Amino acid sequence: MSTEHSRRAKEILKNHDKITRHDKTFWGVREGHDRMMHGLPEWESLRDHASQIKMHTITHLADYLEQFSSQLESRGVIVHWAKDAEELNAMVYDILKSHHVTKMVKSKSMLTEECGLNPYLISRGIDVVETDLGERILQLMHRKPAHIVMPAIHITKEEVAECFEKEGISPEKGNCDPTYLTYCARKSLRHEFEEAQAGLTGCNFGVAKTGDIVVCTNEGNADMTTSMPKLHIVTMGIEKLVPDYDSLAVFQRLLCRCGTGQPTTGFTSHFRQARPGAEMHVVLLDNWRSDAIADPEHWQTLKCIRCGACMNTCPVYRRSTGASYTYFIPGPIGVDLGMLKDPRKYSDNVSACSLCMSCDNVCPAEVAPGSQIYLWRQRLDKLGKADKLKKVMSEGMSMLFNHPDLYNTALWFAPLANYVPDAMTHYSNLNPWGIGHSKPVFAKKSFHQWWKKKS
Repeated sequence: MSTEHSRRAKEILKNHDKITRHDKTFWGVREGHDRMMHGLPEWESLRDHASQIKMHTITHLADYLEQFSSQLESRGVIVHWAKDAEELNAMVYDILKSHHVTKMVKSKSMLTEECGLNPYLISRGIDVVETDLGERILQLMHRKPAHIVMPAIHITKEEVAECFEKEGISPEKGNCDPTYLTYCARKSLRHEFEEAQAGLTGCNFGVAKTGDIVVCTNEGNADMTTSMPKLHIVTMGIEKLVPDYDSLAVFQRLLCRCGTGQPTTGFTSHFRQARPGAEMHVVLLDNWRSDAIADPEHWQTLKCIRCGACMNTCPVYRRSTGASYTYFIPGPIGVDLGMLKDPRKYSDNVSACSLCMSCDNVCPAEVAPGSQIYLWRQRLDKLGKADKLKKVMSEGMSMLFNHPDLYNTALWFAPLANYVPDAMTHYSNLNPWGIGHSKPVFAKKSFHQWWKKKS
């Protein structure tokens, strides 16, 4: 049975050069992760420590949320609680409306992608400007992010140059030099920062003990977003909390090493309160997160720190790109998060996994996204989303393996399958997996027959 993911991937794979470049690019990032890993003898103990911290925080989340919000409110920060995306969007809009905001600058936030905040605000007359360079490029192109850390890395410099010319950002026609294009974007965004009446950031980590909002960037755009406008809004998922600075230090050592192959990000900014004469709001979002905590098989997905390491190593993601997934976050962790959000709607992504478990090995918080996908596959039948053909095949295999005489008879006749034309078994819609794979050749004698003869 063809899924939406497989249909999209099939179209994307037609562009061989683009896919090859995409594959090599992200494998290069994975190699950077490995260099960082081998440079730290304590790497595995760091991962285990990170996992334990997240496990502790999530299982005591109510206490840490109370501590975190109390710390913020003690310094004049206004804390809001949103149960779902609709409430978050409405809260942010009400804050902006009450301050007569017509233009808002944003630092990259996947949470706002989850909630669809940009189109919500734009439809209500507020100009929203992404300030992360990759996000800004995608916004001008009217495209969605294809990666949670490097959202526009799949876009070529020629495509960026063409877009900048069309939008009047680049005055030189045909100049696709990356340094020049970055200069043009920087010059254009400077005016946006100056004109904006509000700035919105996401949050990489929230420190419960001190009330810190920690934002990690390589461009410094979060600092510009919060230092120029008089209104700062933070949108944050409740699972982003860590207990204290000691805990934060563990994740700071892992986040960038796993995500981009760097020792750390260019900028790590801490926001505790509004500057004099300004105002700061923090909107804490639940959405599906409380329900996920109650799921005994999948609550560990909330340990994810959104580094993107699982995507960089995933052979399916690297070859099919983020555009093939139906949930807004692609790759292994996106499959798990989509299933937690709406398992019936996003079940097609569960097939986008080879179960190689490479993602389990690189995950800094030991979320084990590949193992989580395996568990989701076991639920498909109960959800009414299991592939009917695979169910029939499984039942047939069960019968075969549970009846030794039938199994032995099948082994005797198995070599006859070598005479069946490939077109009937491997290059047809009946067996989508077979397309692109060689048909196995059955041995003239089975292992059982060979063993009996040798014994």
